[in-house]
Amino acid sequence: MHLDEVSGYLDELLNTRQIGDYPNACNGLQVENSGGLSKIGAAVDACEAVIAEAAAAGVDLLLVHHGLFWGGLSPLTGATYRKMRLILEADMAVYSAHLPLDAHPRLGNNALLAGALGLENGDPFFQEFGQPIGWKFEAEVSREVLRDLLEKAVGGPVHLAPGGPVLSRKIGIVTGGAGGEVARAMKEGVDTFITGEGPHWSFTAAEELGINLFYAGHYATETFGVRALAAEVSKKFALPWQFIDHPTGL
Repeated sequence: MHLDEVSGYLDELLNTRQIGDYPNACNGLQVENSGGLSKIGAAVDACEAVIAEAAAAGVDLLLVHHGLFWGGLSPLTGATYRKMRLILEADMAVYSAHLPLDAHPRLGNNALLAGALGLENGDPFFQEFGQPIGWKFEAEVSREVLRDLLEKAVGGPVHLAPGGPVLSRKIGIVTGGAGGEVARAMKEGVDTFITGEGPHWSFTAAEELGINLFYAGHYATETFGVRALAAEVSKKFALPWQFIDHPTGL
């Protein structure tokens, strides 16, 4: 299987050329290889530890949510040099999808987390860079039951700022680091906002705004999309894949 075919398929599937994002997201193919593909790796972050594990496992296409260039332009020294050397020596292509993967209605982090919670028939929610990236739902569920469901879905502890009603009725989901946008979530009509993490002040802001705010982990809430994307590509192109887990605990 040739990289050009797989990369083109991903661009079309994820609409990477049309979806707005942070400038340093650099969605799409970030590093090419010599063309041939034999194994897919999926990871949340294109960090040195992940790249080293992928290279050792024989991965020649690494799919990530957070790509190589979040820090902006930098010299090829230190960790940046080491990462690029590992990638080139392994003849590894790197493909990144940030908001295109958050927003995808079937393979996206937000849609898949919602599905894991049993939430259905959602509406687009939370405009970011010109398009909605999250989903909101109407469902009656106690916030304690919702926390139990979240902990099962992400496989770890979930922190709650219990500022809203005991019985959640309007639930919004934006994975990752959207806790600082709790006021915007409230203005968009939800009484419960599920995200990954937020700044310290977002807890008391949720209390003052009268909204429940769940912090389920930035990393933990964003493992869903890359796993689903790798499985999708694996099925279409008959390539094996593995998830490279490197949790941050945040």
